[in-house]
Amino acid sequence: MLTPERHRIILQLLKEKSIVKIQEIVELTNTSESTIRRDLSQLEEEKFLKRIHGGASRLQGKLQEPSMIEKSSKNLQEKRRIAKYAASLVEIGDCIFLDAGSTVIEMIEFLTVKDIVVVTNGLMHLPSLLNKGIQTYLIGGFAKPNTNAVIGRGALAGLDLYRFDKCFMGVNGVHPQFGFTTPDQEEAMVKQKAMSLTREVYVLADDTKFSEISFAKIANIEDAVIITNEIEEETEIQYIKRTTIKVVTA
Repeated sequence: MLTPERHRIILQLLKEKSIVKIQEIVELTNTSESTIRRDLSQLEEEKFLKRIHGGASRLQGKLQEPSMIEKSSKNLQEKRRIAKYAASLVEIGDCIFLDAGSTVIEMIEFLTVKDIVVVTNGLMHLPSLLNKGIQTYLIGGFAKPNTNAVIGRGALAGLDLYRFDKCFMGVNGVHPQFGFTTPDQEEAMVKQKAMSLTREVYVLADDTKFSEISFAKIANIEDAVIITNEIEEETEIQYIKRTTIKVVTA
């Protein structure tokens, strides 16, 4: 079977199923596993799909943005592993920014250092932070219903009042060429601003975020340390030359 025909079959399967296994394609095309792996690598480079363990999945739409409730219920175990490690990086006396991301909110439970200051644009973060007795500042601005994030001109102006030791960010897409992205350009601007005001930047991204590209760019890959739960070896090679990746396995 010619390469274009195999590619057509792979993309059609993804339209129908969202996720397809390598073995499934091998059987359907009567082709070797090594050939299919090369096909998937090529199609990923051409931005038609993203590779996952044992197969491939359909890319999200550039403007697709799940609600905070939807995001919070997905990959929860992986997010908690990432969040626990991220929380261990917070030290006594730190001033930190906690982005409104669904993985970032999981950090709060694991924060054991009390003598810190938190600035956030995450409305859902407040009850947990206050219950822990952590000194907390909420920046002003427009309260976005879908993600419970505070964004807009007021948020940008509010951030100017602070400087941070560390900031912890959620993103929708992580790509070696196109960097960190999110569907909403106003939310991207708040993330950019916070990153520009901090000494150390950490992006908390589970494995589903890799190779995804959303509408609005936040920053280049080299602008942050990535904390994740899993990454394919072939994919990791694309990143480790440009930034630090911490894979949390337990």
